[in-house]
Formats: sequence, C-alpha cells, structure tokens
Amino acid sequence: MHKTPINKTEVTDALVIGGGIVGLATAYKLALRGARVVVLEKERGVARHQSGRNSGVLHSGIYYKPGSLKAELCVAGRRQMEAFCDEHGIPWKRSGKVIVATEERELARLDDLLDRGRRNGVDCARIDAAALRALEPHCAGIAAIHVNDAGVVDFARVCAVLADRLDVRTNAEVTAIEQRADSVRVITRSESFEAKRIINCGGLYSDRIARMAGSVPPLRIVPFRGEYYDLSPRAASLCRALIYPVPDPALPFLGVHFTRSVDDAVHCGPNAVPAFSREGYRRRDIRLGDMIEMASYRGARKAGRRMWRTAVAEMVRSLSKRAFIRAARRLIPEIEARDLIPARSGVRAQAIGEDGALIDDFVITSDRRVLHVLNAPSPAATASLAIADTILEQFDQSLQSG
Repeated sequence: MHKTPINKTEVTDALVIGGGIVGLATAYKLALRGARVVVLEKERGVARHQSGRNSGVLHSGIYYKPGSLKAELCVAGRRQMEAFCDEHGIPWKRSGKVIVATEERELARLDDLLDRGRRNGVDCARIDAAALRALEPHCAGIAAIHVNDAGVVDFARVCAVLADRLDVRTNAEVTAIEQRADSVRVITRSESFEAKRIINCGGLYSDRIARMAGSVPPLRIVPFRGEYYDLSPRAASLCRALIYPVPDPALPFLGVHFTRSVDDAVHCGPNAVPAFSREGYRRRDIRLGDMIEMASYRGARKAGRRMWRTAVAEMVRSLSKRAFIRAARRLIPEIEARDLIPARSGVRAQAIGEDGALIDDFVITSDRRVLHVLNAPSPAATASLAIADTILEQFDQSLQSG
C-alpha cells in the first residue's frame, strides 16, 4: 500500500470503491486479467465493517430461492472460497450445521428449506431428534436438517490475503465522482484518479456513492446492528459445530444461532436491531444525519409500519440479556446467563425498496461507466469470488456497449 502525491491525477484501468471482501475479490479477479486496478478504502485498513464483523460462516446455499443470484452465487462462491483458502494457506473447516425445529409449527418450514437446499445442489438431509442428538448432544429439537456443506473461515484473514496482492489505498474516502465522455474521475480527500470504469462496492454507503455518481438507485441502505455474545469456556463444549433455528421466511435474517469458529471459539447471535447510524456498532452510536435520512425515506417508513412487532422484539433482546438467553435456550437449554460474554457487534447494510420491502437478493446495476453493487448482504462473503465473476461479466458488457 502506498500514497500518491495530491498534485496529480493518477490514471488507471479501473477503480474499486470499498475494501470489503466483495470489493477486494472483484479487484483480485480484475488484476488476474492483467488490469491496472486501484482499491479505495475510507478506513485505515480493509475489512473494517461487514467483512470483518460477521460469524465467519461459509454458507451452503440452502436458504435462498432457487434461481436467485444468492442461490447460484453462494454455491459457486463457496467452492471458489474453499479452493482459494487451500491455495493460500488460510485455515477453514467444513464443519456442517444443523437447522433445528423446536416446535411442530416449524416442521413445514423445515421441509420447505430442505426442498430449497436440494434444488440448489446442497448436500443436506432431514434428520430426527435422535440423529440430531448424535450430532449435537446438548441441542433441543424435534427434527432438523443436517447440512454437510456448511463451514467456517476467518473472512478478515481472507481480506488481508487479497489486499496483499492488490494496490489498496487506505484513508481514501471518496468525496466526488465525475463521469466524463470516455472516463470517470474520482476524488478522495487527498488523491485524484481517472479510470475507464469504476466499481462501487461501498457496502453501507453503496447507495450514497451511487447518488454521488449521478445514479438514482431504486433502494436505500438501512443499517441493522447484530449483537453477539461469546460462550464461556464451560459453555463452549455445548456446541460442536453450527446450530441454527428455522428462520422466519418473511425476514432476511437467520435468527440467534451458535457458531463454532475456525479457532474453536463459540459465538451466539446475532439479533437484528435497527441502528441509528450506518456505523452504529454501539447503542450510543447516533448520527443525526443518518437518522433523518432513514426517517425521510418512504420505504423505511413502510417497512417500519409493517415490521414494528419484530423490531420491538429485537430491541427487547438487545436491551434484556434475559430475553436474549431465552432465544438461545430454544436451541441449547443448558445455557446460563454467566455463559454469555458480550462480544463486538456488526452492522448489516440492508437494502429497502421504495415499497418497504426488505430486498433479499443481491442487486448489481450499472450506469454508463459506473457499476454499483447496491445490495450484498449475507452470504456475500461466502459468495464474494463468484459475485466478482458476475460483476466482471456486467463490466465487460458495459465496456462493449459504452
């Protein structure tokens, strides 16, 4: 990583805005083609937001609607990510997971998930309570899906390895984007660049960057904080691999779950609490401008009216450790309050449409010489290398048409 004098404009083939895993993977695939590519990251290092603040799960692809970008790219991306980790000596595990039904009313949803998984090419099977106990002796449930393909990795480590192979400029917050006839000029607080194409992988700020470039995105990013606990050494033995509840199909969140990470620590969480800042990692993190923007967006107001009961329940789990424990005990009844140690939170960049719908699939659009990754929530980290392939396909098409 190096700095360029501010008194000149640097010319390069492509610019990628955002040093998260999708931006880095895209720059990496571009560099493999021989392109000169620069990554602009506003923080002091890469993976400071969603890419470095997650549960580290290599998702299988079981949850996603067949035919969607998520379904296609998660399965392909997981295979690419496993191969990349093997090639570069990054530890990972294919630990498997169970998705657990604890009530009769969840069985139909469990069967729907199983059907989705099989249609998406995921190695998964329905198991009964006895088979569940054999896999996870401390887990409560009346039935489950065993997903062989799921695993864990440290995505921050993946980002570091990618960044080492790229020209990444840190402390490079983009302040202006000027589209010209045959190029794009991008200005940061200390540097100026010119490129034939730019790719916006700005995550929490992707919609703002799109507007800066002159686009009118059909959505807004609304931040949701996910709060985690780590299990104490005593309680860590209660979870062997990955234990998930049956998710609510109306929401793009997977519910409070247990994850044994690549370093054998066990995490519990997250909830999904509306945040009052795009970087609202703590309850006290409040940005008035972010709040005004969210409150003035019609889509956010519509979503709030439709989902207020869910939001209240999540807020209760955030404010009350006892309520959080109740959610955790549905899966592992032996968990006690003393077993949950507060850990750092993450913020999910959730795209919401004008109609108030929480957009579930990946959204990639282009406008002249700028391509925008407007929605890349989980499983974007798992799928990042395959997302990069899709981005470059669109990148090539825009070059041919522009």
